[in-house]
Amino acid sequence: MAMNVITQEDKYAAGIFFNAALPLLKVIAESEPKYGEKFKGKSFVFQVSAITGENGEKTATHFVVEDGVWNVFVNKVHDNPDLEFIFPNLRKFVIFFSGKGMPLPKIKGISKLGIFVPILLTLLRMAGLLQAKNPPQKDFDKELLVKLYFYLLSVGISQLNKMGHPEVKAFTEPSPDRAYAYAVIGYPELQAWLRIKAGNSKAGRGEYPRCKPFLTMKFDNTVHALDILMSKGDMIEYMKEGYLIIEGAPEFGGTLGSLMMLVGYYAQGQYLK
Repeated sequence: MAMNVITQEDKYAAGIFFNAALPLLKVIAESEPKYGEKFKGKSFVFQVSAITGENGEKTATHFVVEDGVWNVFVNKVHDNPDLEFIFPNLRKFVIFFSGKGMPLPKIKGISKLGIFVPILLTLLRMAGLLQAKNPPQKDFDKELLVKLYFYLLSVGISQLNKMGHPEVKAFTEPSPDRAYAYAVIGYPELQAWLRIKAGNSKAGRGEYPRCKPFLTMKFDNTVHALDILMSKGDMIEYMKEGYLIIEGAPEFGGTLGSLMMLVGYYAQGQYLK
């Protein structure tokens, strides 16, 4: 398919990257001193954008870093960022961030090496984790990758719902007020949730604050969590072995699993030919 032909699937994938994946850059910077320390004392605006209109209209997510503290503005265009990666269209943006190719963006502010170099290193760290085919070896990396996956999946499902994806809408529109959660036993920091009600959705990090979730997908450790999250293990078999516990309403576990795979389908660029 020609690069300048933008499909609905490109739009779904781009929505996941702009709203769910790119914000994980902040998680890397805050979770790993090796990367976070590179931003201490620095204040700037970094933006990733894609051209979506004939007159130069953009879709973008930007980050405002103030003295090393990160704030994320999803799906919002900043008029004058200090550093910007500009892709010529949504398809090339998706190809780049899904790891399906290297259509390099135009870079505004590349001469500002004190900003560009640490941003590039942090982006490469995020990409290296999310695009890995096998689980990492180090315990810290396992925990960080589970956290990234939990955040990506919960926000990704919500984003597809907001964009009107028919498979997700079929799940959310008839639903009463329910919360779905992810967790790893013994790791209170490894939690995320998705709340749906009558076609609306909201995702969040940490423990669901209102009440006990309708369903919690709870893993016994990070290894088994990554097996499922990276499609290395079978959910039914892991439930039989006790590696995965579906608390609350196990009959909905398969549906939630299907929606997780749908996010992965777009985030990994599997639809690209």
